[in-house]
Amino acid sequence: MKKHFDFIIIGAGIIGSMIARFLSQYHADILLIEKESDIGMGASSANTAIIHAGHDPDPRTLKAKLNLMGNKMWGNIADELGIPFSRTGSYVVAIGNEEFKHLQPLYENGKKNGVPGIKIVKRDFILKAEPLLNPDVKGAILTPSAGIIDPFTATLAVCENAVRNGVNLMLETEFVDFILKDNKIVGIQTNKGTFTSRWIINCAGIYSDEVMHKAGIRTEFKIIPRRGEYMIFDRSKITLNSVFFPVPIKETKGILVTTTTHGNVIIGPNADVINNKEDKSTTHQGEDYVFNNAKKMFPSLDLKHVISQFSGIRATGNNLDRDFIIEIPEKIKGLINLGGIDSPGFASAPAIADNVVNLLKESGEKLLPKINWKAQNPAKKCFRELSYKQRATLIKNNSAYGNIICRCENITEGEILDAIHSIIPARTYDAVKRRTWLGTGRCQGSFDYPKVINILAKELKVPLTDINKKGKGSEFLFRQTKDLETNS
Repeated sequence: MKKHFDFIIIGAGIIGSMIARFLSQYHADILLIEKESDIGMGASSANTAIIHAGHDPDPRTLKAKLNLMGNKMWGNIADELGIPFSRTGSYVVAIGNEEFKHLQPLYENGKKNGVPGIKIVKRDFILKAEPLLNPDVKGAILTPSAGIIDPFTATLAVCENAVRNGVNLMLETEFVDFILKDNKIVGIQTNKGTFTSRWIINCAGIYSDEVMHKAGIRTEFKIIPRRGEYMIFDRSKITLNSVFFPVPIKETKGILVTTTTHGNVIIGPNADVINNKEDKSTTHQGEDYVFNNAKKMFPSLDLKHVISQFSGIRATGNNLDRDFIIEIPEKIKGLINLGGIDSPGFASAPAIADNVVNLLKESGEKLLPKINWKAQNPAKKCFRELSYKQRATLIKNNSAYGNIICRCENITEGEILDAIHSIIPARTYDAVKRRTWLGTGRCQGSFDYPKVINILAKELKVPLTDINKKGKGSEFLFRQTKDLETNS
C-alpha cells in the first residue's frame, strides 16, 4: 500500500463516496478511509431513503441550493450506476382545516427554492392518488420531483465506481490525528499507519466535529446526534405509491410514511437528542411515538404487520442556521472541511461533491480529466427480477444460482458469492444483507442465517467462529457445541 496521496477522504458514507467518485474523474492518487468494517454503515444506510425535492430548507442557505441541485443530478447518476431510483413525488399532508392553513408558507418557501412543479392540491386529488390516507385530509403540497432510492445500494454503487476508477479504499481504518507542518496539514495518523497527502477532506459524519477540532478549527461547532427510529411493514399487507410528510414542526419534518424501492412501507423518524453517537437502539417509547403519529395520516396501519425496526443517527450541527458546512478554512491549509450534513444530505450528495471539486479548482488545484474514466458499473445479477427463461439460463451456467438461500426475498447462493467476491467484498452477514437484500422479509433472516455463515466461512477461508454480523465483537459463534471444557 502506498503512503502518499493527492487527496485523502475521511469517511466512506454517501458524501465521502460521492466525492471520491467525482475526484476519480481526474488524474490523482486518492485514498478513502472508513473506520467501520464496510462502507455506508452510518446514516447513509439508516435513513428514510428519500431524494427530497427541496421545499423545506431556508432559501438563504447552502442546504437549499445543494438540495435542489442534487435532486436534479440523481437521475443521471442512478441511470449510469444502475441504482434503484423512482421519482414518485411527495406530499405534505394537511389533516383538518388548522393544518391546511400552514401549507401556504411552506409552498411559498418551495417556490423561492425553485422546486419544479410544486403546487397545492385539494382533498379529492390526493385521495384519488392515495385512497388509504385519512379521509379527514383537507389538501397537500405536491412536489413531483421528489423520489425514493435504495440508500445502501446507491452508496455502494457510487463507491464501487470510485474504486473501479482507481480510488484506494481502506476499511477498519480509523482517523487518529492530523500531521501538521508550518500551519499546513500534510497527512493523517490512523490505526493502520501514517499517510501523507496534499489535501484532506473531512467527511466523517457524526464525528466531523471531532475531526475538525483536531485541526484546531471551529472549536465551537458540535454535532448534536439525533436518533431517528423507523418501522418497516410487510409489503404483502400494505403498499403505497408515494412519500407522505405531515405538516412539519420546528424540530423535524415530522413522522413520514413512504414506500420504498423494495415495496415496503416505512414510517419514521422521531428525533431524540442523545449523548452516545453510537446508540442505534430502538425504544418502546420511540416506536409508540412513530406509530401513533404515522397512524394519523394512515389509520389502516397495523402493528402486527411490522416486520422490523431500526434507528439511524443524524449529524445535526449546533450552528444556529443549521446549514451545511463546506469550506476551505482560512486558518489552516490543506483541509476541506464538511460538517452538519444532515437531512437532506443524501439528496444533496452529488451537488456537495461538485461543490468540493469547484472549491479545489478555485484554490488553484490543477485537475486534469481522465480520458478513460468509466461512468458505469457492470450490471449485477438479481435473480428475483429475471424471467423464468433467464433464470434457467443463469442456473445452467452456474448451479449456485439455483440454490435459494433466502426464501422470502428469493436470494440465491450465486448472488451471495458475487457479493463476497465483489470489488468491495462483503465480509460480514450485514454486508451480504445490504448487497443482496437477504434477511429483509417476513422471517428477518431466521432461515438464512446458518447458511450464510457457512458460505462466508468457506469463501473467506476462516473458522465459523470468525464470522460476525457487522464487524469485530459481533461474532455469531464462539465454539462448537461439543467443544465443552471439562475439569480433569
